[in-house]
Amino acid sequence: MTQHEYIFIAISIVLGLAMARLLHTAALLVRAHNRVTYHWATALWGTCIFIYILQLWWVGWELRLVSDWSIIDFFALVIGAIFVYGAAELALPTEDYNIADDTELDFLTHSRSLGRVSAMSMLGYFAVGPYVNLTMLDNPALASFGFPILGGSLMALMMLKPQWFKWLSIVFTGYTLLILYLTA
Repeated sequence: MTQHEYIFIAISIVLGLAMARLLHTAALLVRAHNRVTYHWATALWGTCIFIYILQLWWVGWELRLVSDWSIIDFFALVIGAIFVYGAAELALPTEDYNIADDTELDFLTHSRSLGRVSAMSMLGYFAVGPYVNLTMLDNPALASFGFPILGGSLMALMMLKPQWFKWLSIVFTGYTLLILYLTA
């Protein structure tokens, strides 16, 4: 077993849990569909978070070329995976089983309240990006800082201006597709 394989097991576990959590929450919402107020922007947000889970897993394959790992490298990747898990955990609403009140199942209301914590978690993920890009992947400094700063700025706007969530989710989707294209 190579050092990469050994290290990436921990990251894969966290990413697998994030994926399972997001898919499980989506399944629970489908089951409660009669009481859910769906909104396309929150569904788009959840889809983007799912893409980032897969994107980090994909980047992990590129990290197989790193020959000498440090504990800081390991911690950076684990912390990045934890931030993606946090975003997945809070991307979609969940019910509290209070049958008299289903307001927690309103997608847009969730995105403008607890969903902001999901954006905060993604902000943490984008903060880890420059370290991985510069020290582990030897990417150019401008791109290594520029793209995460752009993503972090979008997350800051989502946290500070929740009333803009609808159009910010569209912009974030475009950003996500760009990142997917660049890392594919």
